[in-house]
Amino acid sequence: MAERQGQTTADAVMTRIGQVAILHHAGDREEARHRFLDLWAEIGEDGDPLHRCTLAHYLADTQDDPSDELAWDLRALTAAEELTDDRLAEHEGALAVRALYPSLHLNLAADYVKLGRAGAARTHLRRARGAADALGEDRYGDGVRAAISRLELRLGEGDSSGGGAWGPPRQRP
Repeated sequence: MAERQGQTTADAVMTRIGQVAILHHAGDREEARHRFLDLWAEIGEDGDPLHRCTLAHYLADTQDDPSDELAWDLRALTAAEELTDDRLAEHEGALAVRALYPSLHLNLAADYVKLGRAGAARTHLRRARGAADALGEDRYGDGVRAAISRLELRLGEGDSSGGGAWGPPRQRP
């Protein structure tokens, strides 16, 4: 019974995070930020890594200051490093831990671009690309791969010929 109650509590936290994310996507960024911060205060720095990773990931998107966004994305990455596939499997529809890293590193790369730190951006962009093999062949995976490619082009990292890792295969003459 105690395990079931713990699972219900965990699901309740993820549900609450999802509800606030919907509020944010509906355009109420300020209110979402406040509610996310309240949730962060509840779960704390030592709370469940799944909750911290998810919450920090969403909190980053509600920040006005790029330095604050970076800080939250770094918290999300730190929490992801504590996650196990077994813990993720407890949450219905969750990705494997490895599949989180392309998006987390992509977000960090974008943060560093905003801060004018191209070298750090390129480092995380390479990490995102290197981890992208863990992505599925689905909408989420396609979206992350496309975002990586767009940022590569912006930073001059991509292969503009279309023959790169995510373009069509090259034809031999």
